[in-house]
Amino acid sequence: MTTAPPIPPDTDAAAFVAGLRRLKAWSGLSYRRLERRAAEAGHCLPYSTAATMLGRERLPREELVAAFVAACGVRGAEAEAWLDARTDIACGPVPMSVSVSVPVPTPADATPASVPAVASAAYTRPWRTRWTLVGAAALVTALLGGATASGVFTDDEEVHETRTSVRL
Repeated sequence: MTTAPPIPPDTDAAAFVAGLRRLKAWSGLSYRRLERRAAEAGHCLPYSTAATMLGRERLPREELVAAFVAACGVRGAEAEAWLDARTDIACGPVPMSVSVSVPVPTPADATPASVPAVASAAYTRPWRTRWTLVGAAALVTALLGGATASGVFTDDEEVHETRTSVRL
């Protein structure tokens, strides 16, 4: 491994998996050896999972990509590039920064020249939005479950049991 590892493509899932195949070829390791090196790096990557991942053209899960890249011997910024490329393909590219015009309240004693007119807001990563939605869904589920358990959704009238006789 005297040459640099291949760079990750961020065009589509098939090209990304082809890049992972090139990374495995660059490492020169067998699937069993990749499994052992992933375990040494603190990841779980069964050899059969790695083989299946490289045999398909679907985008693999993020934790599998992290384990595979670490097992191949890629570390640091190069490993982050692989994970970022996977995220870009899964969620679409992330803009570097977004400028948002936000009015900034000025204290009474501040001069207008000392207060910036435009504040820069950082772009939130897609996974933050996803986890916010997951948290909101969990909260709504908990509230509805509590309301159901307390009897909020039941009728206020008691149901009276009626007995009918077979004999008329």
